[in-house]
Amino acid sequence: MGSFQVIGVTEEGPVMGPRVVHRLLKPVTLTLSLVFVFAILLAAVCAKESDYYELLGVSREATTREIRQAFKKLALTMHPDKNPGDSSAHEKFLKVNRAYEVLKDEDLRKKYDKYGEKGLDEQQGGRYESWNFYRYDFGIYDDDLEIITLDSGDFEAAVNSGEIWFVNFYFPRCSHCHQLAPTWREFAKEMDGVIRIGAVNCGDNNHLCRRKGINSYPSLYIYRAGQRPEKFTGERNRDNLVRFSMQFITTKVTELWQGNVFTEIENAFSSGLGWLITFCSDTGDCLEPRTRQKLAGMLDGLVKVGWMDCPTQQQLCDSFQVTSGATALFPPGSSLDTQGSILWLKTLDSREIYNHVIDHLPDLELLTSDSFKKKLAHHRWLISFMFSGRSASSEYKKLQAFLRNDHIQVGRVDCVADSELCQTLYIHKPCVAVFKGLGIHDFEIHHGKDVLYNIVGFARDSVHAHVTTLRPDNFPSNRKEPWLVDFFAPWCPPCRALLPELRKASIQLAGQMKFGTLDCTIHHDLCSTYNIQAYPTTVIFNGSSMHEYEGHHSADGILEFIQDLVSPSVLVLDPSSFTEKVKGRAAGQTWAVDFYAPWCGPCQAMMPEWRRMARMVSGQILVGSVDCQRFQTFCQSQGVRAYPEVRLYSGNTRQPDRFTSYNGWHRDAHSLRAWVLSSLPRASVDLTPETFRSQVLSGRDHWVLDFYAPWCGPCQHFAPEFEVLARMVKGEVRAGKVDCQAHHQTCQSAGITAYPTVRFYPNLGTRRYEHSGEHINSRDANTIADIIRHRLEKLSPRLHNTPKDEL
Repeated sequence: MGSFQVIGVTEEGPVMGPRVVHRLLKPVTLTLSLVFVFAILLAAVCAKESDYYELLGVSREATTREIRQAFKKLALTMHPDKNPGDSSAHEKFLKVNRAYEVLKDEDLRKKYDKYGEKGLDEQQGGRYESWNFYRYDFGIYDDDLEIITLDSGDFEAAVNSGEIWFVNFYFPRCSHCHQLAPTWREFAKEMDGVIRIGAVNCGDNNHLCRRKGINSYPSLYIYRAGQRPEKFTGERNRDNLVRFSMQFITTKVTELWQGNVFTEIENAFSSGLGWLITFCSDTGDCLEPRTRQKLAGMLDGLVKVGWMDCPTQQQLCDSFQVTSGATALFPPGSSLDTQGSILWLKTLDSREIYNHVIDHLPDLELLTSDSFKKKLAHHRWLISFMFSGRSASSEYKKLQAFLRNDHIQVGRVDCVADSELCQTLYIHKPCVAVFKGLGIHDFEIHHGKDVLYNIVGFARDSVHAHVTTLRPDNFPSNRKEPWLVDFFAPWCPPCRALLPELRKASIQLAGQMKFGTLDCTIHHDLCSTYNIQAYPTTVIFNGSSMHEYEGHHSADGILEFIQDLVSPSVLVLDPSSFTEKVKGRAAGQTWAVDFYAPWCGPCQAMMPEWRRMARMVSGQILVGSVDCQRFQTFCQSQGVRAYPEVRLYSGNTRQPDRFTSYNGWHRDAHSLRAWVLSSLPRASVDLTPETFRSQVLSGRDHWVLDFYAPWCGPCQHFAPEFEVLARMVKGEVRAGKVDCQAHHQTCQSAGITAYPTVRFYPNLGTRRYEHSGEHINSRDANTIADIIRHRLEKLSPRLHNTPKDEL
């Protein structure tokens, strides 16, 4: 079950994992023999563990793509198929495969980074594929620079960035996917820079692909922010793919002629945009229509793209001093009379022209110490901080165009020239940050990928969120208002994955709680003050009290945790309160108790599930927890030998010490809930064909029925939910269950075709009901109860007006 055996060395016990920030350790005395035994045991445990990053030969900052590439190289050499004479090859490869399976998965990687192997499911990673799979099928596009491999963590940010994305959803073993690969690579090279070309490995991202409705491979979809994706259904050749994708580049290419040329140019210049004009003549070269359209998409918002037909506009072309086909960039304010102000381009390649134009465009606005505070006082800015005299990436020049509609201005700061300004902000290396229009101290630094689509997504999210980058001068150590502080390291992938979730949570809790992030690679001393030992560590400061967040690194998980702080669902028990409340429980009371140790990885993983389960059974079962590190002697007296130990103390007060232990493998909230609810007395009744006819069809009560089959998995999952429903509607509606395996004819007569099926049989004031009842399309007790009560309210006037002799 992944539990830890208790090593009983002291009343407090050894601390084997990250400490809770507010824990105070008491001094302990160990006998020499116990110290010796413990040292041997600890050495044995450590000897078993291998660092997963070292096994794969990657850094802790490695991306999912880098991890996959590293594993593929090892798989091709270490695989048992390639080492038939090595009896240890299987075990060696299992370790490497285990490391890959954990580090490629965002949730497992978080657990491993924080708790090591102790926090992981012991059954993970016991199988692997044949050598041919890793050679031919594994990560088809990982080595292609023009194709961006997207994973669950960055897919949404990419396709919602404002750029056009054409994404290939593929499956490693799909033969059609492999047949398409060479064509997709050629297509990606041709469209490089025009639109983003992506690939999603649905073998590694099964949940993402299912969520996107992908049910065949390869599936090719165009994504545009705010619009429904469009599927490519044509023949998969390069020309068709280019033709299909080009129709989504809607940027206008303008034909210039005597009647519009000067107005068009002046309008563009006045709004800060230049013109890229290709002059088409009988001699020389001009850009083809497709190339013009590509460039219009690549340079959208930066320059206007147009063309001039010189054979019909001879006089106009002469005025531009053009005598043969040519292409030129006219920056804002440029003039034929000013030497060097016009850039004449001697290439027909769209990518080369794009690079020339981008390089020629003016850099981002430079802010200095004098202008920085003034400019950022009342406006939202995305700032690029530069070091070593290098300018910002030329791609950053596109940011202003992407963020114009979001009313975010874009600028840069030279941290070599203005070192004091950057030091004041604790900015020591190149980065981009969003300033939210509330002065120079309310900003958030971007820690994601240094790619345009990621920066754009960050900027749009950050200006609406309420997350602040913290420093010693604004750290909320003595603030009265509650703060959530995320202690993190930029190199830690789980930390980076948590940041957008913090932004979501901050929006939902605006005005109730403040959010901040502290970079522990910069502020080591401050993080040490709060005993931060693993990343990310999220702490809620509420006046003088501190609470470390242990749960899913998601906005919903954070909100649940905060809700639980305000209104705790789990009662913290000590030996005295355990004796009083659990052993002295009233008749009919049932207690579920978690005996845990804070250093135990599986205990930490179960904590948020335990709290969630407690909220789900609120009002029906009392839920508590006992810290067995703090009360080790007491836990030993209760016979607790492994953590977590989950026990159920039923409502039988004649045997107060009697309990049932949870032996299930799954420790999620739903599994735990099903187990604890199964201990309660049933509120529903089993119906036979006879009682179905006499009590439901011919009786005078309202009924809600669960038609089920014993072998049906969803039925088993729904059973405790139906019992919750039965207790919720008790006194208003009777609840019954019909076993459709035992009473097949009854269910067939009622029109039951799937299990479980929920039907409501109201008393309509006559002696007989409709045989089929009213179908309720839900498996949630609260929803079903609401539907039934709403139905009864509608029926109430009819029942009051029914003649008594009909009742």
